[in-house]
Amino acid sequence: MARTETSTHCPYCALQCGMKLRPVTDGTVVEVVERTDFPVNRGALCGKGRTAPAVLSAGVRLTGPLVRGAASGELEPAGWDEALERIAEGLGGTRAEHGADAVGVFGGGGLTNEKAYALGKFARVVLGTSQIDYNGRFCMSSAAAAHQRAFGLDRGLPFPLEDIPRTGCVILVGSNLAETMPPALRYLTELRENGGRLIVIDPRRTRTAEQADLHLAPRPGTDLALALGMLHLVVAEGRVDEEFVRTRTSGWDEARAGAMAHWPELVERITGVPVPQLREAVEMFCGAGSGMVLTARGPEQQAKGTDTVGAWINFCLATGRAGRPLSGYGCLTGQGNGQGGREHGQKADQLPGYRKLTDPAARRHVAGVWGVDPDSLPGPGRSAYELLDALGRDVRSLLVMASNPVVSAPRAGHIEERLRSLDFLAVADVVLSETAALADVVLPVTQWAEETGTMTNLEGRVLLRQQAVTPPPGVRSDLEVLHALAGLLGHGKGFPADPEEVFDELRRASAGGPADYAGITYARIAEEDGVFWPCPDEEHAGTPRLFLERFATDDGLARFVPVVHRPAAEETDAAYPVVLTTGRVVSQYQSGAQTRRVDELNAAAPGPFVELHPRLAERIGVAEGDAVAVTSRRGRAVAPARITVAIRQDTVFMPFHWPGEGRANTLTNPALDPVSRMPEFKVCAVRVEAAG
Repeated sequence: MARTETSTHCPYCALQCGMKLRPVTDGTVVEVVERTDFPVNRGALCGKGRTAPAVLSAGVRLTGPLVRGAASGELEPAGWDEALERIAEGLGGTRAEHGADAVGVFGGGGLTNEKAYALGKFARVVLGTSQIDYNGRFCMSSAAAAHQRAFGLDRGLPFPLEDIPRTGCVILVGSNLAETMPPALRYLTELRENGGRLIVIDPRRTRTAEQADLHLAPRPGTDLALALGMLHLVVAEGRVDEEFVRTRTSGWDEARAGAMAHWPELVERITGVPVPQLREAVEMFCGAGSGMVLTARGPEQQAKGTDTVGAWINFCLATGRAGRPLSGYGCLTGQGNGQGGREHGQKADQLPGYRKLTDPAARRHVAGVWGVDPDSLPGPGRSAYELLDALGRDVRSLLVMASNPVVSAPRAGHIEERLRSLDFLAVADVVLSETAALADVVLPVTQWAEETGTMTNLEGRVLLRQQAVTPPPGVRSDLEVLHALAGLLGHGKGFPADPEEVFDELRRASAGGPADYAGITYARIAEEDGVFWPCPDEEHAGTPRLFLERFATDDGLARFVPVVHRPAAEETDAAYPVVLTTGRVVSQYQSGAQTRRVDELNAAAPGPFVELHPRLAERIGVAEGDAVAVTSRRGRAVAPARITVAIRQDTVFMPFHWPGEGRANTLTNPALDPVSRMPEFKVCAVRVEAAG
């Protein structure tokens, strides 16, 4: 039963839009009410946010544990004691027989900061394993790595969203905000109303691209060449901000040499973007008094994503569009807590506070908070795809929280096989996802409206989700699960189930680290509509804008990183002549585990499709709605044709929200970026033909 009207936040993307939940008496648990006072969305919500309470229904979500019956082989209802004991035996038995690193943990970018922190601590202290990573590795890791290389600190946006409408020009690279974050589109609308200019770079003419003053449509996988070509023009046309480069950066000579090898005509041949459009984009950006480059998954989900983002950062630095008011580079973080999720310990190489697991001082500090010997903490483990690829071989048992890799991982058919090969699989989730359906034990856990906890949105604003609804009696929180499992595995202390108690420990663990939350409290968050990190003490106001005086490097200077274009990991050829790129649609979210259970959203986006150009459709003999087979070197997917001139003739697009025959990630390439370990979701070679 709902209690009173409660201010909280949407359970989906990294905007973390403010909303209120109000009790109703018509059989629905709660209804969503606009929260116009919250500055990020100012009351606006997309369809996913409006319909989010539908997933709270007992008919949609899990309400009791499930265990796989020895005789039936099917998932069957069980009590909590039995389910938890089965997990403790499965994980503990594997550790005893094969060693700690034979046990793996896979988290999610939707977990609250408290749960992400506790999960990382559980893996390293209770299980003693290095094998922990999370699905955020599939989303923001390339931008995070590029941020670290250039600025010494990774926060998705180094400025608040409210600055975007006040800048002179925005270059939006590989983002379809109109569908992935609809309430954020108003910032671009206001930008143009204020006289600012918008350039959108995307191989598809999306709803967002239709809002642009200039749309560049490069071939997927060529964003790096495009950025270098534009930087070449900045140099050739004398548009470099020499004073800024001299006083606030280092490494320019090497980066300039790399850019000068990418002359406009070469870049046109690589990308398909005409030279006049390249020149127009540079003129538009440099002609404004201030500017921002914002990237999303398009340029980042590539085997050269870190270098691609680095090239755009170089472009910003060379033009003096960084470390100044109303200017800078930013990453539009995707998942609800993709930012906080990577800051506090569920990433393979990091400790809380965005500390490096290989830093002896960081290990001492965090071990001191945890009350353990620093030498007992394992070193860095495998990245997300590498961890999943090792299942059933090096990693024999796995605990999954808030992730559905059967749908979301690249080369998903292979990953499904690896999950099936495990000695033991436990999944904690809100619904019976495709991954949970393979598990030996499934635990039903609380969701956004049924629990309290913090999230960190794409601006670095730490927010408080407040419990509005009492969960069903058979459901427990992830913190309660970790508390119970820790006790069964011999750690009766150190894993509290109260989220505020966990957050207070997180504050101590993050203190002095790059992502310093020490001065942030639940009370402050509620009073101030969120607090921006870093915030080292309770007297500190928080930091909405980074780098205005110095960058977070040892010498305070931003670093140019020299990069050069290289082909995609898998280029087209005679057998696979078309490029596939993947993405999202407005009415579904990520793997669809929750949104595919909402009738209103399914009515708007009922299933997968293949978007292709009319000339390609004519060449293969398909009409609108006909079944199209898309085949890569990893598998085959079939979905209805959606024919449009809004896509390049050499490219097809598939959304990745659905399992089964139309699963886009059956096709995608797990080639990894050498720095971020991000898979190459956004480009692979395929063959397209009429199905049947």
